[in-house]
Amino acid sequence: RYEPTWQSLDARPLPAWFDEAKLGVFVHWGVFSVPSFGSEWFWWYWQKEKRAPYVKFMEANYPPGFRYEDFGPLFTAEFFDPNQWADILKASGAKYVVLTSKHHEGFTLWGSKYSWNWNAVDVGPKRDLVGELATSIRNRTDLRFGLYHSLFEWFNPLFLEDATNVFKTRVFPTSKSLPELYEIVTKYQPEIIWSDGNGNAPDSYWNSTGFLAWLYNDSPVRDTVVTNDRWGVGSICRHGGFYTCSDRYNPGHLLPHKWENCMTIDKQSWGYRRDAKLDDYLTIEELVKQLVETVSCGGNLLMNIGPTHDGRIAAIFEERLRQMGSWLQVNGEAIYGTTPWRAQNDTATPEVWYTSRPKESQVYAVFLNWPISGTLALGEPRATLGETEVRLIGHKELLKWVALEEKGLVVALPQLSLKQLPCQWGWALQMTNVS
Repeated sequence: RYEPTWQSLDARPLPAWFDEAKLGVFVHWGVFSVPSFGSEWFWWYWQKEKRAPYVKFMEANYPPGFRYEDFGPLFTAEFFDPNQWADILKASGAKYVVLTSKHHEGFTLWGSKYSWNWNAVDVGPKRDLVGELATSIRNRTDLRFGLYHSLFEWFNPLFLEDATNVFKTRVFPTSKSLPELYEIVTKYQPEIIWSDGNGNAPDSYWNSTGFLAWLYNDSPVRDTVVTNDRWGVGSICRHGGFYTCSDRYNPGHLLPHKWENCMTIDKQSWGYRRDAKLDDYLTIEELVKQLVETVSCGGNLLMNIGPTHDGRIAAIFEERLRQMGSWLQVNGEAIYGTTPWRAQNDTATPEVWYTSRPKESQVYAVFLNWPISGTLALGEPRATLGETEVRLIGHKELLKWVALEEKGLVVALPQLSLKQLPCQWGWALQMTNVS
């Protein structure tokens, strides 16, 4: 059994499924999806920081005296079809999904008895959005279902009072935040708890170690659940199951601890923005690059979309997800279940990243630019004549190659037209028996 100490909790082995999965989809959805302007931090930027674009937006579009709470009934979700969402998420090639059960605004997407009249069953959709998506994901896909949960809430008077008392009192976590965590785990059995937002309070204020000890010892998901590292001031990148370190974290080198790169397809925001321009969205080429870089360095990619207030996954997000899925249909063997190789990227040719399957004696070189010369020079692998075989994934014939002195080889790529290429946005060589 795990003790409620970081020393004990951090010794828990990470369930193997998480490292093998490699790709997840983050879903930021909530009352912030109603104004859908600027950022999911809309309430904070408008009311607390009083940033000019947000103040002007409200003055131009809403009557005087309109409060953020008044957006609640406008969060309608009339087009939310959890089966359709599940099908799109499955088509992305992702192996898990993380839904924002509650963001810093405090609105819960399930009918929490600890969030009276500020939840999706009492206000707005009048539906259990968490429960509906969980059911569809489990009925229609093999994705693992996870939940994001914000520890603190910007404007909750109980939290603000505790903060005034320099967190010597613990009214908010004991009456609101912790009961919600126990509620979602017991009710929905998520296999990822993605904690966020510590409100500048230490983990002792949140009783994070106490909750995690229960989660790992006695909860219904104790054997399979994974957690992140955002459990109080100073815990990020130090404690918890996998490390996130920061938003959009992509170190570009191998880390000794399992980590995740959580990032957004919309470069400016995690929530949906009606005013987003096409250039604000990452292209599929950029997303494939993020995935390959992340996996080669031992991380998972958590790729975020922001649905609309009425429950739609916008066409641009759906397209990116389906494009990623079609790329993985060809190249998935170079991604899923792989381990980092001794070299992460190539020394001779830029934009080449490595993964490996040691048991099968296979190394994969994923390259993001098709060379005009028709040959690909790799500076890292050591090849052996008569033993090393090189294939282009999605192409049947073995490829010819020439070994360089000491290490490295030059591979003759097949002469294919654009239509004949196995995919469009990056390719993978499978090399057997290289060192």
